[in-house]
Amino acid sequence: MKNKKIVIAGGSGFIGKGLMEYFGDDNTVIVLTRQPKMAHEVYWDGTTTGEWVSSLEGADLLINLAGKSVNCRYTEANKAAIFSSRVNSTRVLGEAVKQLKTPPALWINAASATIYRHAEDRPMDEFSGEIEDDFSVQVCKRWEEAFHDIALPHTRKVVLRIAITLGRQGSVMIPYLNLVKFGLGGAQGSGRQYFSWIHITDVARMTEWLYEHPECSGTYNCSAPEPVTNKAFMRTLREETGMVFGLRAYPWMLRIGAALLGTEAELLLKSRWVVPTRITQAGFTFRYPVLREAVRNIVNDMPGRQYHLF
Repeated sequence: MKNKKIVIAGGSGFIGKGLMEYFGDDNTVIVLTRQPKMAHEVYWDGTTTGEWVSSLEGADLLINLAGKSVNCRYTEANKAAIFSSRVNSTRVLGEAVKQLKTPPALWINAASATIYRHAEDRPMDEFSGEIEDDFSVQVCKRWEEAFHDIALPHTRKVVLRIAITLGRQGSVMIPYLNLVKFGLGGAQGSGRQYFSWIHITDVARMTEWLYEHPECSGTYNCSAPEPVTNKAFMRTLREETGMVFGLRAYPWMLRIGAALLGTEAELLLKSRWVVPTRITQAGFTFRYPVLREAVRNIVNDMPGRQYHLF
């Protein structure tokens, strides 16, 4: 994928930086952000149209990643902000695209693999996955509904239900590796809950692949084909960093720790057993289908190899 114009809304976070790194050398990438600092960044507020709309004109690909992080306490104020930041940004992008003379060929709207129920009994895919109605699922449902409500006859639309994304650029890997480094890298909770994940490189590759296959539209799970249990995930982190042992964290410990850190234990305890049936059936292949390969790549790529302990 070269010489394309790519616009990433809410692209200043971890996944946006990963996409920028992947696409930036061969394409023109514009990031819509509330705090522009670089030449390729354009101000938007995520709620109203403005001068930023012109940045979308003639774009080949629009990617929307905007939304307040769920890594917070679920107070009523935070819940409202989580809902509004996703729904409003999606709706205003729809308004903007409708104003364009040459709209994007493809709009990929991020969503979350946590839309499926807590599952320890079987995997969830796009065809048979079961959706319940707890807070995180409500967020996902409203987010996707806002996207589906937008009718765009000249723009192909894709929902990408992204699993927990791993990469050296940040996100969950550094906190997890720090736990391992200080001997706290044992199973969390029962350890039986599933951990669906994807390497940041495969998020970018899947995005590129979807652009290059115009027959593809609708909803896709963006997750590696081999999810693991939390116990297996933590064991892999220990083995790939050379840590011999890791203390287990019981649910009550996680709840206390989450409260102290201003987040929710659900983020660790919910079993996300998600598989990417549609994209694999369509012919996409993963560079990092197996967790050990993904973790090894990330740990080896860390600055100064700081997480090789022995």
